[in-house]
Amino acid sequence: MTTSAETVAIRAVLDAVCQGHQDKDAAAIGKQFTTNAVIFDLAPPLAHRFDLPALSGWLDNWMGPISLENHDFTIEVSGDLAFCHGFSKVSATTKVGGERAERWQRTSICLRRIDGIWKIVHEHTSVPFHMDGSYRAAIDLDPGFLSSS
Repeated sequence: MTTSAETVAIRAVLDAVCQGHQDKDAAAIGKQFTTNAVIFDLAPPLAHRFDLPALSGWLDNWMGPISLENHDFTIEVSGDLAFCHGFSKVSATTKVGGERAERWQRTSICLRRIDGIWKIVHEHTSVPFHMDGSYRAAIDLDPGFLSSS
């Protein structure tokens, strides 16, 4: 049974990751992860550990803040493990060309309570791809049902 206090603490971790993106602060984002967290990101490779220099470099590709908003997140807790899933909207402006980039992605996050503190041990983000033979990422999708939430 998930308690309100657990949900509040886990949401604080998720919010800190969003704020770290807004501030383009890789170290603040990294504080929310364990040192051996496994990450399945959109970009290659298939899996990696949290990498502060790589994240700093990615954050530096964008002009101004990066908006990361979590929507429709479900949080389930069992003992010292928690599982969250929902949708994230990422919005930012490229440094090269000044183009606005915006996409919805699917996000799953696993956390572990270590010494009373929730930390991310696994994160998986993905977008669907078109099954028409083009294999293009479907970054133009918008979960319209969220607008009524």
